[in-house]
Amino acid sequence: MGLLRIPQLPSLKTVRELFVVPTPVPSLSGRKVLITGAASGIGRATAIAAAKAGAQLVLTDLQTGPLDEVVAEILDAHGTVLYHRAGDVSDYEWVAAFARGVDAEVGVMDVVMNIAGVSAWGTVENLEHRHWKKLVDVNLMGPIHIIECFVPQMVRRGEGGHLVNVSSAAGLLALPWHAAYSASKFGIRGVSEVLRYDLRRHHIGVSLVCPGGVATPLVDTVDIVGLDRSNTAVQKQVAGFHKIAVTPETAAKAILRGVTRNKYMVYTSFDIRFGYWWARKFALPYEVVMRIANNRFDQLSRISGLSDVALAEQAGTATSQRAE
Repeated sequence: MGLLRIPQLPSLKTVRELFVVPTPVPSLSGRKVLITGAASGIGRATAIAAAKAGAQLVLTDLQTGPLDEVVAEILDAHGTVLYHRAGDVSDYEWVAAFARGVDAEVGVMDVVMNIAGVSAWGTVENLEHRHWKKLVDVNLMGPIHIIECFVPQMVRRGEGGHLVNVSSAAGLLALPWHAAYSASKFGIRGVSEVLRYDLRRHHIGVSLVCPGGVATPLVDTVDIVGLDRSNTAVQKQVAGFHKIAVTPETAAKAILRGVTRNKYMVYTSFDIRFGYWWARKFALPYEVVMRIANNRFDQLSRISGLSDVALAEQAGTATSQRAE
């Protein structure tokens, strides 16, 4: 019979490490802040709010013209933009080159905010591969590219900092027709949850922003696959959304407050905070509500004449082949 092993007690150093907390960023004044998606919506509002708070900004967006416009607006208001470039965050090579330029001209970031994003909704029979791929490329791989190229420098500098990733209510709850979108938003939520602990020992805080309804241009342009947006029933639903949605400025205020208070979960409205709490505490009622929500979307699809895009394309191909 072997000797019983007495468990080794943790060292004092190990115990101390359990209590390591991120170095707070109590103010953005004088801080170097990178914001993606800065040309419109939440990104634009956050850039303007951060500039007013005294941040020194590094901005990027896919759209050159609108990005130049927000830079001009910030400079006209005596804000500071140290560096800005238009580009695609889903392109790793572009992000790497962008990061090299920022590193050479500006140096290491204090705060990194991944706000750029795209959206598309649809039922599984209507969503195409391009929809799934674009959402994952932009909403998940885009932030990962930024993290890869900017956060290691923050770690090596050893002075703390903060990382912000934007998920969604669709990264917390099973919203109807959001399978592809949720794939990307649940993904960035997972990345953030891990980095929250991985980066703690480097005194770098992490915030996961989960917006609900926000009145951005994306609401009016989101691709709802197979649905006729000009349909009266659809327009009525969109109008109802605008009534309950918060402004981008409200969302931006919540994000900046999350950074300065070192909050992990950042909500832009109470409904999402309550919905997520409720889903975790009351599994069976949550199941019922999700089924009701899906039934309502099914009713909307019938009223608005939702088409099966894939089936229609197959029928068109078959007709073309017969004609040949």
